[in-house]
Amino acid sequence: MTITQAEENHLKAIFKIVEKEEGPALTNAIATAMQTTAASVTDMLKRLADKNLITYEKYKGVQLTGEGTRIATFLIRNHRLWEVFLTEKLGFAWDEVHDIAEQLEHVQGNNLVSRLDAFLGHPKFDPHGDPIPDAEGRWTYRKQSLLAALRPGDRGVVTGVGDHSAAFLQYLDQFGLSLDAELELLEQFPYDHSVRIRTSDGRELVLSEKVTRNLYIKLEDTGR
Repeated sequence: MTITQAEENHLKAIFKIVEKEEGPALTNAIATAMQTTAASVTDMLKRLADKNLITYEKYKGVQLTGEGTRIATFLIRNHRLWEVFLTEKLGFAWDEVHDIAEQLEHVQGNNLVSRLDAFLGHPKFDPHGDPIPDAEGRWTYRKQSLLAALRPGDRGVVTGVGDHSAAFLQYLDQFGLSLDAELELLEQFPYDHSVRIRTSDGRELVLSEKVTRNLYIKLEDTGR
């Protein structure tokens, strides 16, 4: 069965939406993720259903079949391994690698990916803190919380981001909030849900609610 890059990209988008929403992916959500129209997505869903890669019920959403899940998982594994390679071996910044990895993820060949994985030392997480599935499709998850869910006095380290856009990552770089950065939540402001934090070097920063809902933290003491 031949699968186009466009079909692969839709499978990956569906996988991520289902994972985030913990339920079927709706057409409008897929259209937003793919930056296209609902009508275009509907046409694509018919093609994917004909290939038994998804199950689709009108008004009820989309789920991946076993084969659809396998393909999507393989693409995500490829993408995140290439991101590790680009940052660790070629010196790209974490805000530069997504678009390049989007192209490299479609390169075929299990042997290439296996060698890349071994060369990198079998990493469990990519440069944005997202888990990398292994060759069997198994994922490694860790306990982490959104900064928005922390309480004053909580301390922890940055483990991931919910927003992968270059603009957001560059914004974090301005404040030194990369992965493994240590911070303490000092205060929450009820008016706009912003927070005041202290970094490990003693700087105090005020972060907006948008930032706190896109920054994952592993707590120092409780392990949340």
